Amino acid sequence: MDIKRAPVKNKRKYIYAGVGVAVVALLTAYIGTLEPAAPTVERSTLWIDTVARGPMVRQVRGPGTLVPEQIRWVSAVTAGRVEQIPIRAGAKVTKDTPLMELSNPDVQLELLDAQRQLASSEAELVNLRTNLETQRLNQQATVNTVKTQYQESARTASLMKSLGDKKLASSMEIQRSTEAAEELAGRLEIERQRLKVMEGAVGRQLSLQQANVERLRAISQFQLNRVASMKVKAGSDGVLQEMNWEVGQWANPGAILAKIAEPGRLKAVLRVPETQAKDVTIGQPASIDTRNGIVVGRVFRIDPASVNGTVTVEVSLEGELPRGARPDLSVDGTIEIERLDNVLYVGRPAYGQAESTVGIFKLDPDGETASRVNVKLGRSSVNTIEIVQGLAANDKVIISDMSSYDNYSKVRVK
Repeated sequence: MDIKRAPVKNKRKYIYAGVGVAVVALLTAYIGTLEPAAPTVERSTLWIDTVARGPMVRQVRGPGTLVPEQIRWVSAVTAGRVEQIPIRAGAKVTKDTPLMELSNPDVQLELLDAQRQLASSEAELVNLRTNLETQRLNQQATVNTVKTQYQESARTASLMKSLGDKKLASSMEIQRSTEAAEELAGRLEIERQRLKVMEGAVGRQLSLQQANVERLRAISQFQLNRVASMKVKAGSDGVLQEMNWEVGQWANPGAILAKIAEPGRLKAVLRVPETQAKDVTIGQPASIDTRNGIVVGRVFRIDPASVNGTVTVEVSLEGELPRGARPDLSVDGTIEIERLDNVLYVGRPAYGQAESTVGIFKLDPDGETASRVNVKLGRSSVNTIEIVQGLAANDKVIISDMSSYDNYSKVRVK
């Protein structure tokens, strides 16, 4: 007869399951503490530089153009219609070279009217001088006549007095002759004063009329110059750079007709970033790359205002200009700010700014891996930057853009 047995519990199975769970938990915790696997970077795509110690030249760079030192803007003196344009931009000109010819009938009429008024005033001056001289001569004749009458009367009075002393003339006759002489003496003095006043007035009247003639002559000359200005000339030697006019167009007074520059005297106008322009001062040496040669120069002007994030710096060129140098030519300028002695420096990283701390990958001794280190940067230049802390001389660092590996502390270089 079969006897029913109670089942036996398998405790070993639960022990193994617990151990397995514990192992999985430990492995998960351990893996969580591991760093991500170092990614691999192609060496050919990296820009690796060596930290060096020694002198470092600080420079700033900015693009710009060559512009003439001397520019002459030719403007319209009077309004007019363009009738002729004998030359075009790019031609060499002298100060007497005709650029264009304008026409304006109103200006011609104003000149004719000014000349008419001048001629009329000059005729009035001649007539006034003639009339005044005639009046003076008549007055002089009157003075002479009265003088003769006075002398005759004085002789008569003297004769009558001598006859009266001899009892040959009455007292009435003597008194009559004396009074006549005195009357003519007074009249003679009056006529002389009248002549003096007339002579003084002649000078003043002639001066006033002469001044009016000179005023009208200046107006006539001004109108003549306006007419002459319609034959526009260069006014200086150089190259005609701009003259954007066509026959038939109307030019108003003050309109810019042409731009003339001296091609042999150029300067470089650079646009330096405002963050770097703070160290630029007048007199600093500079080199200008015309893409056909390097020209040395010096900073001679710094614009006081910033425009669109840049500061305009003007550089006078001291060396001989290379062939092909011309106004408005695009150039690159480099300005030397200062020289630093015995400093630690490296090539400027693509992502580092001056006076900041950045993470830079430094190659390990095996040369196959690079580890991130924090580096404090100092003063910067165009291509180099000062190392204040974090690196030593002869360290090799990656200065190309490594922003895509910000989450890794180490990379493999293959």
